[in-house]
Amino acid sequence: MGYSVGQVAGFAGVTVRTLHHYEEIRLLSPGGRSSAGHRRYSEADLDRLQRILFYRELGFPLGEVAVLLDDPESEPREHLRRQHVLLTGRIARLQQMVTAVEHAMEANKMGINLTPEERFEVFGDHDPERYMPEVERRWAHTSAYRESAHMTASHTKEDWKRLRDETDDLRQRFAALLGEDAAADSEQAVELAEEHRNWIDRNCYTCSHEIHTCLGEMYVADKRFTSYYDAVRPGLALFVRDAILANAVRGI
Repeated sequence: MGYSVGQVAGFAGVTVRTLHHYEEIRLLSPGGRSSAGHRRYSEADLDRLQRILFYRELGFPLGEVAVLLDDPESEPREHLRRQHVLLTGRIARLQQMVTAVEHAMEANKMGINLTPEERFEVFGDHDPERYMPEVERRWAHTSAYRESAHMTASHTKEDWKRLRDETDDLRQRFAALLGEDAAADSEQAVELAEEHRNWIDRNCYTCSHEIHTCLGEMYVADKRFTSYYDAVRPGLALFVRDAILANAVRGI
């Protein structure tokens, strides 16, 4: 007896209206009718519908689908071969898209791609990963956060070591100036503050003088940053902050 149009629509996940349209354009006509004149679809009709839906999923216009299916030189095996080639190509394109999306996701999530052992080797007991929830809560909405995440997403252990060594060098040079009783607005201190700003701009995110002064204020206001600087020389955090402010005034 075959299958009714409603049954076929349910099998294929299409609407009855779609099946009627396929019939109107002579893409898929039911193989028979019931005694009451209702459409009845055969197994062969279902097989053709499966091929139609396959090509439609791949973006073929209905006119091209009709040409493909009605090609007298094309046998069932040829359709399967063609489907395999098309699917393989689509899988490759989708995999490229997945890779691109994964890169985008990585670029928008701040993180340090190191093993626990490597993090300890680079940062010792001061593992910055433990501050990630706070960092994301406070700055994930900013362009600076996204830019920094993108720049550091592919950093290796050697890259992090280089950044660590360069920041330590800047801190020690600030401390040396403080130890020499240099004023925070002296030429040497201001030049070092500008070097510090350029280092951030080059390695982390675009660092304007305004952003730099906000960082300087945080070095004094946040005891964690204060202790980072003052561990080298008492009063260093305040000295660095004042040098940054003096440099911002000169740069404006």
